[in-house]
Amino acid sequence: MQSTASFRVFGSLRLAAAVVAVLALVANFQYVLGFSTFATANYFSYFTQQSAMANVVVLVVSGLLTIRGRSDPRWFAAVHAVVTTYVVVSGVVFAVIVSQSASHHYSLAFPTSSQVLHFWLSGYVLLDWLLAPGRTPVRWRTLWLVLIYPVVWGVFTVVRGRQVRWYPYFFLDPAQVSPQQFELYNGIVLAIFLAVLTALIGLSRARPSHLLRHRTASPTASPGGGTQPEGVGAGVGDEVAGIRSK
Repeated sequence: MQSTASFRVFGSLRLAAAVVAVLALVANFQYVLGFSTFATANYFSYFTQQSAMANVVVLVVSGLLTIRGRSDPRWFAAVHAVVTTYVVVSGVVFAVIVSQSASHHYSLAFPTSSQVLHFWLSGYVLLDWLLAPGRTPVRWRTLWLVLIYPVVWGVFTVVRGRQVRWYPYFFLDPAQVSPQQFELYNGIVLAIFLAVLTALIGLSRARPSHLLRHRTASPTASPGGGTQPEGVGAGVGDEVAGIRSK
């Protein structure tokens, strides 16, 4: 049975990860200030920066809930899943860009802060989704919501790019890709969003076997004479019920 201590540990880790994300964002901003072509609006136009800032909010809220022994509310579980998807995909896309630059003998240098934003935090949120207690099943209809923000962001970025002559990623720049390549690359990215969120939703709806055994084999009496799962603290007792798929 999941203990109060495990909730507090994972909640504290989420809060610590939020602090790391803020520090990485600040350090990365200070790093790019040294470039002559730097523009503040361009910096905050990157999908990675925007998803990282959203991730900070999600980590703080979910961390506080977990420390209190509570799972995410159903609506927030959907937000949590979508933002986690954005962070993971940001890491995947950046890894592809780095590998492509190496294969074309082009050196792409990036500071530790960028590594944290693209790789370390992506890995952390994925492990957190796999291991943290108090999973709330995410509805499958959340799947299509994951595409709304990337599509809106992409349209805005392309329109803005034509005006300022700048694009955050090569696959959005018509000077670097043909119309066919534009459709191919962006179609692949959207497919990755769907694939990652599909996996996260599936994991959220997988009922842990030890909780199932405890619920069916080790009930405790409730005040009304029925049975209910044994809790480990305020809010944690309701956690098993929250695991049920709906």
